[in-house]
Amino acid sequence: MALSYKARRRWSLVVLLIWLPLYIAAALWVVSLFERPGILVELLIYVALGVIWALPFKFVFKGVGQADPDADRDHG
Repeated sequence: MALSYKARRRWSLVVLLIWLPLYIAAALWVVSLFERPGILVELLIYVALGVIWALPFKFVFKGVGQADPDADRDHG
């Protein structure tokens, strides 16, 4: 089932305003459980976690920054 443009915009806000802060807090907590391995290793972990969070939500963010594709049909 494909999400409409408006639904994707709403879900993207939910992801950015609710899921992302929770994910950041969880990532910080998990990394704090381990002894600090080294600044470069820790940086690599944070960069990897920073990319991984968005992969499951790729379909939500796709095309959200573009103009509404359904707007042409409504005003036509």
